[in-house]
Amino acid sequence: MMKKILKYSFITILSLFVLIIGGVLYLVLTVDMMEPKLTEPVLSHQLVKTDNYRQWGDNYLHRSKSGLWELKVSGSDFERGLAIGKLSEDLLYYQEQVFVNEIKRIIPSETYLRFLGYFTLLFNRNLAMNVPEEYRREIYGISLSCSHEFDYIATPYERQLNYHAAHDLGHALQDYMLVGCSSFSTWGSLSADSALLIGRNFDFYVGDDFARNKIVMFYQPDSGYNFASVSWAGMTGVLSGMNEKGLTVTINAAKSSVPTSARMPISVLTREILQYASNIEEAYQIALKRRTFVSESILIGSAKDGKAIIIEKSPDNIGLYEANGQSIICTNHYQSDTFREDDRNIENIKTSDSQYRYDRLNELLKECIPLNEQSAADVLRNRMGKGG
Repeated sequence: MMKKILKYSFITILSLFVLIIGGVLYLVLTVDMMEPKLTEPVLSHQLVKTDNYRQWGDNYLHRSKSGLWELKVSGSDFERGLAIGKLSEDLLYYQEQVFVNEIKRIIPSETYLRFLGYFTLLFNRNLAMNVPEEYRREIYGISLSCSHEFDYIATPYERQLNYHAAHDLGHALQDYMLVGCSSFSTWGSLSADSALLIGRNFDFYVGDDFARNKIVMFYQPDSGYNFASVSWAGMTGVLSGMNEKGLTVTINAAKSSVPTSARMPISVLTREILQYASNIEEAYQIALKRRTFVSESILIGSAKDGKAIIIEKSPDNIGLYEANGQSIICTNHYQSDTFREDDRNIENIKTSDSQYRYDRLNELLKECIPLNEQSAADVLRNRMGKGG
């Protein structure tokens, strides 16, 4: 009798195991990253290249005296991506190599790395449908210049698409351990010339090598507004930027729940805002219609509106925070009525340094009013604590 029970138990467990493995394999094998199917001819230009300058058609990349790379691209989505890839092929390789090496340093086990790769592929299986086609085509254009050295992870296009979600997934799983951004804005009587002034620290660290080749990107897209952003090779999303209408975006992580499925990466949302919004209302409407991976505060400055506000976005909700006066501060917690009683936000304020940095910024801004570009930079560089 006992043998029969053990036999049937074994068969049941084995059947469940086979079903689970089969289900996982089915999901992995049916992942559709919606790789663009091109119908237009691929542009062919002569690449002009020196140590600090490259040109491909009307697009160029050069290294300025500041040490930053400056990139200018124009045209359709695919044309922009193709140009970025042609101009920055060595930077793309360097950036990916540094990123993969950092992952290997954190996770030295090849077996676990392989498992993590399958998990990421499985988790992000619906990522492509949350990235607008325009940006998928741009990413695809870039991917044509990516190395095949890392094809054991995924195809160049799949890797580049997934890298845009890496910030969000890492933010959620590590509870923004690597991120502690601070930003602020002043206008009216609190700015030296009454103009809108924005300052931000992007305290996201993945090693010195990863931050070595920053690129200031100047986009002239065939739809939407021209804009500039600060980024690195391969990153088409926006972390900090300004468009020709005087609209600015910067992002600050907030405490987030672990996502259960892929949604729009936050940097892709802010890219869409920067490219297609000219004022606060338009920016808010774009954010309202999109569902994102994780929780973020998006500081929006608007020359048209003459002020700055904060769009507070979570996977399931959205809030808008407006300051009473002529300044606004953003760290890593929410301030709007929408999230005032949110348990996760309350815990974040109590257990993180976000409120402390907010208070310190408030002190520094009061000392420097009216603020100009130099005093704003001094505030951002100040390393002293409260009362210091």
